[in-house]
Amino acid sequence: AKEKRFPNARMRSLIAMALLLSTSYSFVRTPLRRAFSSKQLGSLVERQASETGSTSEVPQISLSTASKSTLVDWLSHTPYPPYRASQISNYLNSGVTDPAQMSTLPKTLRALLQSSDVPLLSLLPPGGEIISLDGTIKRAYVLRDGSVVESVLMSNSARTGHTACISSQVGCAQACAFCATGQMGFSRQLTADEIVAQVREFDAMLRRLGSRLDRVVFMGMGEPLANYKNVVKAVKEIQEAGIGWRKITISTVGVAHNIRRLASDLPQVGLAVSLHESDEEKRSALLPANARYGGIAELLSAVKYHCDETGRRATFEWALIDGNNDTPETARRLGVLLAEAGIKPSQCHVNVIPLNPTDGFSGSKSGMGRVRRFCEVLEAEFGVSATVRGRRGVDVDA
Repeated sequence: AKEKRFPNARMRSLIAMALLLSTSYSFVRTPLRRAFSSKQLGSLVERQASETGSTSEVPQISLSTASKSTLVDWLSHTPYPPYRASQISNYLNSGVTDPAQMSTLPKTLRALLQSSDVPLLSLLPPGGEIISLDGTIKRAYVLRDGSVVESVLMSNSARTGHTACISSQVGCAQACAFCATGQMGFSRQLTADEIVAQVREFDAMLRRLGSRLDRVVFMGMGEPLANYKNVVKAVKEIQEAGIGWRKITISTVGVAHNIRRLASDLPQVGLAVSLHESDEEKRSALLPANARYGGIAELLSAVKYHCDETGRRATFEWALIDGNNDTPETARRLGVLLAEAGIKPSQCHVNVIPLNPTDGFSGSKSGMGRVRRFCEVLEAEFGVSATVRGRRGVDVDA
């Protein structure tokens, strides 16, 4: 049927006012609903807004983090229809964050986006970005309340691509003895948007260079599973933005009850556990949270549950400290613990990490001979795979 038109300005104004009163258009009479699709009616609303220059009070938005659902909610405070959220989201996911470059949007909407956009984070001046000799990029961001968090971008092999290491808290309450963040104490939780913003910033930068972000690891400042609700929400928004579930990893000191929850809430997301010791007393000395969350046995029970429920392999992180947790006896004790917990060799991997020295911890990294021997014991005697993770960004304390 030939499209009906209402060229009369007064008629367009009446239609626009009606639509603003009810987003469902439920009271609009049937003949009018048949004559126009919701998209066509929305266009009339936009035209009316352009002619009058009037909008209701519009809330601020951070385009660097806005998910499609966030955009739909923001648009509900404007005269513009919900379908514009998909267009804006497509721009953001392709690395375009400047509204002026979103050419398929009406000029009035671009101007409104520009005036409403208030970034959640900005680079700390001066020296908010430091680039390592190996290409690793470390950024320090200032949040709206003046808090500072760090994020790191690592570019590895063609297989792993670009990985963002992001923060989930301002500071950390876990007080791990060898961790710089643990030594600074806890300030507050990051919101889901503040977490997503770190990912968006790196991805937008890479897309402008003709590349893209491939992986995200929650291994920056803070304990992700102590900020459970916001982290789960952030992960879902990160996946919505184009990072696959299996390319996202959450690292934890061992918040056992939330490891179990992850098995159902985010079953495809990777799990990494900062274990570092196989002796109960020694682990509590290195990681005071050990006792708080039920000890090694409870932790391994939660990991076993997670592996069984998701069918995914867990990674145990192990920072080798010279003469402390790097002996063959320590490796054997770890192998025995894993077997007693019912965690099969196929269900786990040990990621050996050379210790990064910090001012507040006197330990030093193990020599390569001790590192190799530790891995050999796990592999030869227990069939547990163990590899040494390469150190990146050492010269910038990444």
